[in-house]
Amino acid sequence: MCGRMAITLPQDAMAQLFSAVPSNDLPGVPNYNICPTDPVYIVTSDPLAGRKLSAMRWGLIPHWYKKPSDGPLLINARAETIVGKPAFRDAVRARRGLVVATGFYEWTKDGQGGRDPWYITRQDGAPLALAAIWQDWTGPDGIRQTTCALVTTQANSAMVAIHHRMPVLLETEDWPLWLGEKGKGAAALMGAAANNALKWHRVSRAVNSNRASGADLILPFDA
Repeated sequence: MCGRMAITLPQDAMAQLFSAVPSNDLPGVPNYNICPTDPVYIVTSDPLAGRKLSAMRWGLIPHWYKKPSDGPLLINARAETIVGKPAFRDAVRARRGLVVATGFYEWTKDGQGGRDPWYITRQDGAPLALAAIWQDWTGPDGIRQTTCALVTTQANSAMVAIHHRMPVLLETEDWPLWLGEKGKGAAALMGAAANNALKWHRVSRAVNSNRASGADLILPFDA
């Protein structure tokens, strides 16, 4: 799974990297501790308007929820079952996007059950483009929210040392297919990244708190 992220890339650099027009309500950067229900940066594509960089609530809300807390918090969608799940199946066919992040966090447990956090980035230092799905949800008050979930898959043989799941990482050449700009066949992209795609290091347990902030959260930590 993926339950925490960081973004340090400036907004204009993100827009340029993905050839996307930025919306005017983007969250501030840097953010070293993006948590579920926080806004994330996501790239979507429209046949007429082209690519857009916008903000969406991390945690997809199914249309039948009367309020966001009516059911589980859906921050991740499993690639193996996404097409068959009522909450995800329409979105994965028609509403796919790329969540932009600098890195994400995962946790292992020590011998006493303590949670040790790891910060995971690309080996080449490039930003992460994480496969996502999205949809609009309108509450009983008539207020609309646009929400999203990351697509996850089984970890590759390198990443499994940290966690048995990992987000689907998309390479530049795969972006048009995932965004629906290049025909059908996006399902083939929902596999694990190559073993040498990512790197990671231990970070301080300070990030275990969803209230923690600051650049120190991603610095290497020697236990």
